Amino acid sequence: MTSVHHRYADVDGRKLFYREAGSRDAPAVVLLHGFPSSSFMFRNLIPVLGEHYRVIAPDHLGFGLSDAPPAAEFDYTFDALADLTSGLLRELGVEHYTLYVQDYGAPIGWRLALRAPDAITGIITQNGNGYDAGFVEGFWRTVWNYQREQTADTEAAIRQALTLEVTRWQYLTGVADETLVSPDTWHHDYNLLARPGNDEIQLALFRDYSTNAPMYPRLHEYLRSSGVPVLAVWGRGDEIFGPAGAEAFAHDAVDAEIHLLDGGHFLLESAGAEVAAMIHDFLGRRVALPMSAVPGHQMKRNGER
Repeated sequence: MTSVHHRYADVDGRKLFYREAGSRDAPAVVLLHGFPSSSFMFRNLIPVLGEHYRVIAPDHLGFGLSDAPPAAEFDYTFDALADLTSGLLRELGVEHYTLYVQDYGAPIGWRLALRAPDAITGIITQNGNGYDAGFVEGFWRTVWNYQREQTADTEAAIRQALTLEVTRWQYLTGVADETLVSPDTWHHDYNLLARPGNDEIQLALFRDYSTNAPMYPRLHEYLRSSGVPVLAVWGRGDEIFGPAGAEAFAHDAVDAEIHLLDGGHFLLESAGAEVAAMIHDFLGRRVALPMSAVPGHQMKRNGER
């Protein structure tokens, strides 16, 4: 199995942690994690994809092992996180890549794609919304209330999302066999959420999430005009981003491939092997493979056989 390297890079004066595997000459796949996780969520997927691809999985600022400056010292917005991700990719010499986005990784990834559409060779969205459809009101009502008005009551309600109980809920909801999900996952995430000052970072991003929906029409136009290959692979039991969020990509993405699997928000924890197989199949048919991985040494790209 491919070795995984654990590295740091300085980007605009901030230290970002990232995991990397595969040959630097191979087509790149960039994995963008969501809330409240980090590149840790890709720990099992990275070495599998690294057999044929250069895989890069950063921790967003304020998450995982990356720097987490206080919210009073850094303006935590999805624009800012996209800026840092773009800077990291420049630092690593990555000019073209397939995006894998999940949860918060989606609005960061959409910004990257809209800023530099020619850089994106494919999109894999795993429970990462790009449409108004799919937002499960039972979860998002609390976020929307807090976005509209920051009061003692709305803040107290949204702070429940920062608890161990809700972190565990995110991992287990929708998973038929909960024994497939290691408790290490939610304890790992919660320990990072519980760092002093991290609550204010997360509250800032909850507020800024309201900037994402106005961007969706531009995303949809990009999907239509670019013809970028899209794979939506979704845990059908997700109570944050429901299946309608996956199905909506069929409205705009050209020949979108949509798969609803048994599982929840963090689908890789219970169906990682199945997701990895789908990704390999998708990339092999519709996105460039390295020469060494193609029978007869003929490059496959964008659906060519």
